[in-house]
Amino acid sequence: MLTPGKIQHILCTGNLCSKDAENYLRQICSDVNCVKGDFDDPSMSKDTPEYVVVKLGNFRIGVIHGHQVVPWGDRESLAIWQRRLDVDVLVYGGTHQYVTFEYEGKFFVNPGSITGAFSCLDGDVVPTFVLMDINENRLTNFVYQLEGDELKVKKKEFTKPSAE
Repeated sequence: MLTPGKIQHILCTGNLCSKDAENYLRQICSDVNCVKGDFDDPSMSKDTPEYVVVKLGNFRIGVIHGHQVVPWGDRESLAIWQRRLDVDVLVYGGTHQYVTFEYEGKFFVNPGSITGAFSCLDGDVVPTFVLMDINENRLTNFVYQLEGDELKVKKKEFTKPSAE
């Protein structure tokens, strides 16, 4: 899966913490879009944006770290960011917990933490990451979760509503 050429785009919600981590992602895929996290090295984050918007297939996808959302993970606060960025999908982090939901016809994804980093919201964080497959107006979200010694994969689909 992490073989170069298998993944076309990487969307990262920040907190890579080092240039080495960013360079590793660029070995997997040349199209890396990363936003500034609250624990990123200041020397590398000076040129990193607070948010990005990318067009993938028929979807506009926004990425934020999540520290901008008060309170953390609040649906209405996330919807404000979704409307501000005018996106179909908002990818956000900050809580280190995997979450997906639909709200007001839009899709929201928190990929969690691939390392299972500590969360002040829940001391028992499950390491997770997300792969998305986009085909026209359908997005399939695959979450990879490490539960004990077992890697589990679950999927959630979102279909973009037709424009009226």
